[in-house]
Amino acid sequence: MGWQGHLQLDYRLDSSSSPPRTIAQDRHRGPLRVLQRLYPEGPSVCHHVLVHPPGGIVGGDELVVDIDMAPGTHALITTPGATRYYRSAGEEALQRVRAQVRDGARLEWLPLETIAYRSCRARNQLRFELAPGAEMIGWDVLALGLPAAGEAWTQGTYQQHLELPGVWLESARIDATDRRLLDSPLGWAGHRVLGTLWMAAGSALSPARRTELVASAHDAIQASGLGDQAGVSSTHGEVVVLRVLAGRVEPLMQLLTQVRARWRQLGWGLEAAPPRIWRT
Repeated sequence: MGWQGHLQLDYRLDSSSSPPRTIAQDRHRGPLRVLQRLYPEGPSVCHHVLVHPPGGIVGGDELVVDIDMAPGTHALITTPGATRYYRSAGEEALQRVRAQVRDGARLEWLPLETIAYRSCRARNQLRFELAPGAEMIGWDVLALGLPAAGEAWTQGTYQQHLELPGVWLESARIDATDRRLLDSPLGWAGHRVLGTLWMAAGSALSPARRTELVASAHDAIQASGLGDQAGVSSTHGEVVVLRVLAGRVEPLMQLLTQVRARWRQLGWGLEAAPPRIWRT
């Protein structure tokens, strides 16, 4: 039997303080929890670090995170390091994240990269339900193998499901033996790191706001040196998406971090306020 972990995060607004404080009740079962609530930006924004003490996910493990955000709350959730899917003897390893973001709430889902090790059998499911008036910034970074260590991803599968119901549904199965997908210029083009960043709302963003978000991301892409490997678009009124391919995690993450900071300023009038753990 693998590890079975479940974490429930309920964010509520404490109006007794000024400004109101985002507080959270967390309940966990198994090896999945959050560290102490942090407020580096003041009481309105709760920073949480999600930790999995075993340090990796193997076949048979199932980790589930359920998030419920009350109106007016703002939470930033990240991780202290990469999520690692290790080699499987046959069983699948699953991580599932489900979030309900209610009217006027803001969620930032910003885990560090996911690494798919050789011979893993992994499944990652992300579902974010945004009520009218709710907004979020999120990213997902997937690295296949360990290029810096010379460990190629030659065996294994990775299934990804990313959903904003009614707005955006992306479901993919990546097989290490699918060379056309991984090496074709119409696929991963020989790169082994894929990053996705999005800003989404529960109701349509104004055309002017969408244009500004796209333009700011485009400027960052051109300055990053990844211009041939990245793009940004908004094909639906409720979401703006940036995609980027790279050979290593570091330059890709630098770009996502810069664009996230720009979107946070343009969209919410907030400074970047990167979590302290990113700087350790």
